[in-house]
Amino acid sequence: MTVRLDPADAAALIRARFPEAVEAVDGFAVRLATSALVEVCQYLRDEPSLAFDYLVMETAVDYIEDDYLELVYVVRSLQHNREVVLKVRTDGRDDPVVPSLVDIWQTAEFQEREIYDLFGVRFAGHPDLRRLFLWDEFRGYPLRKDFLPLAQ
Repeated sequence: MTVRLDPADAAALIRARFPEAVEAVDGFAVRLATSALVEVCQYLRDEPSLAFDYLVMETAVDYIEDDYLELVYVVRSLQHNREVVLKVRTDGRDDPVVPSLVDIWQTAEFQEREIYDLFGVRFAGHPDLRRLFLWDEFRGYPLRKDFLPLAQ
């Protein structure tokens, strides 16, 4: 059974290497500064004592009332049989952009395309960012809380 690394312990490991990277810690995840995301994830993957070599899941949550989208990443170390949850927030909802993690975990390629298609988050550095499920002319992002179906 995979063991979830306590977010406070994960934050301490990250802060030891990147003092400004952690913005918050809750009972579920470590929230990172968006600008530190790639560097921290590279470290989590490449540090032998951590070896978080697998991106299990990447998704988004729309906080319409607070005017941001939050990206949630679950990463796992197959070698050490543990996982950690990371989060980053976008700067607003009008043109949300976060760095792509495709160069770190190849599984991000599909998941970032899905998030782009359904939430409208652009991933800077993604090699093939285009709609995955919906046609190119489709207007809007169906998983955002302010999406209005075309029938209305």
